[in-house]
Amino acid sequence: MSKLQKILVRARRQVFSEMVGNNPSIFQGEGYDFIELREYMPGDDIRHIDWNITAKMQKPFIKIFREERELNVVVVSILNGSVHFGSKKFKQDSIAEIVALLSFSTLKNGDLLSSYIFTDEMVSYLKPSKKIHQIQKSVDEILNFDAINKKVDFKFIADTLYKRLKRKSLILLVGDFFEIPDFAILAKKHEVLAIIVRDLLEEKPPEMGFASLVDPESGAVLEGDFNASSVQAYAARVNAHDHKLYDTFRKHQIRFTKVYTHSMASVELRRLFEGR
Repeated sequence: MSKLQKILVRARRQVFSEMVGNNPSIFQGEGYDFIELREYMPGDDIRHIDWNITAKMQKPFIKIFREERELNVVVVSILNGSVHFGSKKFKQDSIAEIVALLSFSTLKNGDLLSSYIFTDEMVSYLKPSKKIHQIQKSVDEILNFDAINKKVDFKFIADTLYKRLKRKSLILLVGDFFEIPDFAILAKKHEVLAIIVRDLLEEKPPEMGFASLVDPESGAVLEGDFNASSVQAYAARVNAHDHKLYDTFRKHQIRFTKVYTHSMASVELRRLFEGR
């Protein structure tokens, strides 16, 4: 079985299997359109019953939604050179897995799915669809993309999405975010969520002594003594960067989570969406 097939099979099983908790889907769907509670009437959808209020009032109450409408879900993969890294698995592979999970969850909810791949330009765009073959195409493009020496331009990404997306959308940005993006204007028009993909080794590297490292984004060669002091200084810079990144996301009301290459992405994604 190919890497693509393994990712698709595993993601589909995680999303559609009834064995994974009471809510196998990542998304919470109608939560966007909740207005009020009212007493249950015959013919109402029992899935909308609020069991906490029902227990308190001793009679069934349901959640009322503004309208039954589909979400426009936009999955954006950011594939600059730094995603070509991983101690156990490349971050690029983890991004492909996350995109598969998000995409299957979108279609499971009956929502429209579109996807983009960006570097400092728009590499790929798949128009809104509910067809499952779009997931295979999207994941395949991510796995086979040559990210080496590719740079990221977050301003270009924000401007492009702002101009192209006319309808209010749920935008899911997936990348390693080693630069601080400004999605303030985009987040005012749409709901924006960020999934930060990292490898533990790049946040807390080991002591390596004298070594030569190649930057997969710029191609530059860095030579030096990677001793305890230099490694600790590097880890401190990454930590400071991430705190600034988190503060920027919070300032712009962008929800986010971090997924490591060794972790189970579906667990972290559920935590992110359950808190919406």
